[in-house]
This record gives sequence, structure tokens and C-alpha cells, in this order.
Amino acid sequence: MANKLDDIVAGARQQREERENGYRQRALKMYPWVCGRCCREFDRHNVQELTVHHRDHNHDNNPADGSNWELLCRYCHDNEHARLFDGAGTRNTDGQQTTATHNPFADLAKMLKKED
Repeated sequence: MANKLDDIVAGARQQREERENGYRQRALKMYPWVCGRCCREFDRHNVQELTVHHRDHNHDNNPADGSNWELLCRYCHDNEHARLFDGAGTRNTDGQQTTATHNPFADLAKMLKKED
């Protein structure tokens, strides 16, 4: 029974260490608990609303110095990703960036022209 309990405790400690070594835990230890966009402050009661944003949008790029991270509240984090998505445009079959070609005001002059 004692060995089983020791194994459980050792496993729990190992899992905690793994979590703490994760980039979120490292970022929370490294930076003040303040959103980098709206400057909202966080404490232990609401820190779960604070997220780690990868500045280059590459979740595999986690340098030890934290230079690719910034802490953002979940609302600012969602907004940051929405801005990236909205500004991305589309790509054609060759992988080249394309821009919108539709002009909603193309026939505006014709529509405003009074019928004689």
C-alpha cells in the first residue's frame, strides 16, 4: 500500500513539474500578470483568463527567454487571431496571395443616374 501511495505522489509531482515547464507556466512566472493589449490586471482568482500569445503565431517556437510570447486576456487574444485571419486574404492554387476583386460600388453611378 505504501509503495502504491508513493508512486501516486511521485506521479503527481512529475506531472506538476511537466506542467510548470510548459510554456504557459514559464510565461506566467516570467511576466507580470497583465494583458499586453488592454492592460487588465490578473490575480490568482482569474489568471485562467490570461493566455500566452505566440507573436509569430508558431506554437512550436518557444524560446527559453520567452521572446516569442506575450500574455493576453482571452478577449484580446481572440481579437489578435481574428485580425490575423481577416487580413490574411486568400491564396490561389499556386499559393500566391490574392486580393478581393469584387467592387460593390462598380455600378453606383449608373444606379444613381436618374432615368429620363
